[in-house]
Amino acid sequence: MNPGIIAKALEVWTLQNLLNFSIMLGIIALGLTLVVVYLEEIKKYLSLRVSIELWEATTVVLIDLCLVIIVIVGFLVLNPDIMADIKVAIPFVPVATILMAIALVLRLFYGGHKKTNPNYIRALWLMFGANIINIIGFSLIMEAPSGEYLEIHPSSFWTFIKTHLRSNASPHGLELAQVTFYICFPLLLLVFFWGFARALSQIKALKSQGELEN
Repeated sequence: MNPGIIAKALEVWTLQNLLNFSIMLGIIALGLTLVVVYLEEIKKYLSLRVSIELWEATTVVLIDLCLVIIVIVGFLVLNPDIMADIKVAIPFVPVATILMAIALVLRLFYGGHKKTNPNYIRALWLMFGANIINIIGFSLIMEAPSGEYLEIHPSSFWTFIKTHLRSNASPHGLELAQVTFYICFPLLLLVFFWGFARALSQIKALKSQGELEN
């Protein structure tokens, strides 16, 4: 077999599984954000102050780490070449990536990791919406009934889904993927610039505070 074909197949397989894994991570991140009472109950079993602080830090960082991975993978697949190779639910997955990125900015730079901060709930709603969009995209589009199934059970609904809303479906999916890229890619960049600007302002404020203390 041609080594080039094997390499391409391995690339497609890796990217597809990365995307699928990131969708599952979104559900985990949302779940950890929701089960606040459960996590607080577990904390009661910890006796040492160090272990309690470590538990609190771990639960916060784990959620943010999941969001970072989701956004990175979402950014990775949001380009015309990769979307033409793997099945991405469009515009579902790109839109969900943008929502996750906004939630991450709120948690990292606007106090959204603190349960008492209003941005905690805002980030939670963004993650919830992104997960609903991803679940619909994954279940109904990316994992729609196979061609063999549709040969036995024809369905105009499923046929439309597979030929129009999958990024690698030619020609309609490829066309919609291009439109999705032109809209979602600039929006994702704007979120990155927003987070970058906010981070810079915090660094400058911290530096100024340090100079005043010195």
